[in-house]
Amino acid sequence: MTTTGEELVTARGGPWWWERRRGAVLDVGLALVSALECGVEGVPFAWAAGIPVAVGVVFGLLAGSVLLVRRRWPIAVVLVAIAVTPASMGFLLGIVGLYSLAASDLPRRIIGLLAGMQTVGVLIVMFVRLRQGVERDELEFGDWLVSFASITTALGVTAPPLLLGLYVGARRRLMESLRERADSLERELQLLAERAEERAEWARGEERTRIAREMHDVVAHRVSLMVVHAAALQAVARKDPEKAVRNAALVGDMGRQALTELREMLGVLRSGGAGRRVERASVPLAAVGVAAAAAASRAVGGAAGPGEGPCLAEIEELVGQSAAAGMVVDLSVAGESRACAPEVESTAYRVVQEALTNVHKHAAGAKTYVRLAYRVSEIAMQVENDAPPEAGAGASAGLPSGGNGLVGMKERVSALGGVFVSGPTDAGGFRVSAVIPAS
Repeated sequence: MTTTGEELVTARGGPWWWERRRGAVLDVGLALVSALECGVEGVPFAWAAGIPVAVGVVFGLLAGSVLLVRRRWPIAVVLVAIAVTPASMGFLLGIVGLYSLAASDLPRRIIGLLAGMQTVGVLIVMFVRLRQGVERDELEFGDWLVSFASITTALGVTAPPLLLGLYVGARRRLMESLRERADSLERELQLLAERAEERAEWARGEERTRIAREMHDVVAHRVSLMVVHAAALQAVARKDPEKAVRNAALVGDMGRQALTELREMLGVLRSGGAGRRVERASVPLAAVGVAAAAAASRAVGGAAGPGEGPCLAEIEELVGQSAAAGMVVDLSVAGESRACAPEVESTAYRVVQEALTNVHKHAAGAKTYVRLAYRVSEIAMQVENDAPPEAGAGASAGLPSGGNGLVGMKERVSALGGVFVSGPTDAGGFRVSAVIPAS
């Protein structure tokens, strides 16, 4: 698990400018040690300067305690360390202060300037003290050895903390950069996950709508014809037994066809994923929706081959089924008949099928006109019925309507870039028109 920036800010529990309590404890401990060191070194400084020892000790304690603010004001710590260098105090103060300065986010030129000042200060102090020792015969060094020892001591005191601080600072900045990048990636992944969930939900809704539309188109037409034939059977059962037998046979055939279509549809839905519900995943649902549409199309299109949907060549058979149910249907085809894209022919067939079903439901006994026109780059179809008689055969049939037929037709036509219009006519009938691009 990665620690995000917000979690890092929340985890800060230290006082004042410290991010953590252990950092505050460390700085307080270093400040106490530095103050003790400078206080002890203040005694010989007071003797050499001719001031009271107490003043020298207090001065050392104050100078050493500056290390407490090394994280907040590292420049001040280094400047104090440079200032007390001539007094031969602040060894820990100089090392820790220079490390804190190098590890900070200050510009490199400022770090280099202050590090150079401290190096020069230590070099001068060491050179003067070694030179005084040689002059007092306390040390037996040559001039070259005094210079070498001064330079070596100055570099040994300042170079290690400087380089270590630069390394730690660069590493910390790198970690912060990686953490920010990880936070950014985590936010992007979360956003992508939310968008993927939205797309999946949208896909599930689209597939549910399409499956419902397919089932409506497949079953509603045949069931409507069954109800119409059942009503006619009831009317002629006693008057014309032979016609009643024919109607009963038609009802039985249509019922078996409807059951076959339902079995195929439900079989495809159930085989969409072993042990998984179809609506729980968008990708399997899409595949199931396509397969369900294909199964539905194969079931309705009796003359179609395997894997093919209903085509315009079956319009005449579709009209014949409605005519067998007692509807007066006039079919006219304009233009040269030609094969079009499967989805275009299937949509055109469904529009005519659903329009005829609506006539059975809402205008039983009305004369219906089915017009199909093959144009240069499009196919037009129109189903129009006259005003229904006052007491139609379908009046007692009681055919239910869910109000989804016109919506489904419009969705199908619009999906192919076509135009769908429906509405009542001036003569009291109803008209359904659609124009679909042929390719």
